[in-house]
Amino acid sequence: MRTGSATASEDFEPPALGEPYLLTPGPLTTAYAVKQTMLRDWGSWDGDFRAMTADLRRRLLALTGDTKSEFDCVPMQGSGSFCVEAMLGSFVPRDGKVLVLANGAYGLRAAQTMQYLGRAHTLLDKGDYLPPRGDEVAAILDADPAITHVIAIHCETSSGILNPVAEISKAVYSRGRKLLIDSMSAFGAIPLDINDIRYEAMVSSANKCIEGVPGFGFVIARKSELEAAKGRSHSLSLDVHAQWAAMEKTGQWRFTPPTHVVAAFLEALRIHEAEGGVAGRGARYERNRDVMVAGMRALGFETLLSDRWLSPIIVTFFCPAHANFAFDRFYELMKEKGFIIYPGKLTVVESFRIGCIGRMDEHVMRRVVDAAGRSLAEMNVPDAAPPRTALDERAKLAA
Repeated sequence: MRTGSATASEDFEPPALGEPYLLTPGPLTTAYAVKQTMLRDWGSWDGDFRAMTADLRRRLLALTGDTKSEFDCVPMQGSGSFCVEAMLGSFVPRDGKVLVLANGAYGLRAAQTMQYLGRAHTLLDKGDYLPPRGDEVAAILDADPAITHVIAIHCETSSGILNPVAEISKAVYSRGRKLLIDSMSAFGAIPLDINDIRYEAMVSSANKCIEGVPGFGFVIARKSELEAAKGRSHSLSLDVHAQWAAMEKTGQWRFTPPTHVVAAFLEALRIHEAEGGVAGRGARYERNRDVMVAGMRALGFETLLSDRWLSPIIVTFFCPAHANFAFDRFYELMKEKGFIIYPGKLTVVESFRIGCIGRMDEHVMRRVVDAAGRSLAEMNVPDAAPPRTALDERAKLAA
């Protein structure tokens, strides 16, 4: 791990061999020290690796503010979506009903997961531009007493919107229901302290704001919910209670763990702590966003969202209306300049996304803006303004 200032520009140089920066919501650009830890092999049953797993669980719990030992952390093999399915399948009773709050692809994926699970659910779909609000949640819960749980997406990365989970939580618990949070792309940079926001369980992933590499996610849940989940899961491998029980008894993962990924994640956690934890990481990402958004707007680009809802995780931009602009060409030109951006996921208008997370700072983001400007010039696109219809649609839906 490098020492010195956590914000010095030399700490945010691209990795060896000229690899591009990943301007995505994860996988993302990682520190060299994180990569370096994966050069060693670990025995999955060995005491040293069991100690690593215990350390991982303890450090993640510390990020939630759990001083009363009411919660526990259960790492799970697989991608973030594996963990979301594990959470829903383990903590929602088979006779329960879930209100799914959606304003993008990942809320809709949660609803799709409920369909696969064959468990009752209802969907509040706010589209791409707006978050679900507490009063809307309250009204739905009042109208449907069968709803037992609500699932909210902390940061919806298909649009880049940061959802108001605090007010959603108040609405949920004032009506005696339970909240589950998909904090996949926010945990580690956006506060989710259990002393400020009540929830039963949340999930996140190794390759997001902690800046590790893909391979596992984790469920942080109340111990009472973990105990109640025994025998409830629809799946052998996605049974959160069974994984928790095995780790509590043996310190081991039930099935082959991603040993190298765990080692990398522990190094990423050490870097995260050195940067100032959630507050320090979040502050850097916010500065990344502010510098990048200001620069892109100066080029004529428009953000999908108003400033109020822009997350410091990823930002969606409308594609320019100019006839010479083609996203595929823009993507390749940006990649040639050392930056991999992200296609859009909107259904109404053409868009693309630029991530603010990963091992980079505001100096890198200025280079991103410069690369975007040079790419537009190479495409002979003098104006990055979006189609008038896109702005009209944004204004109509945001009204």
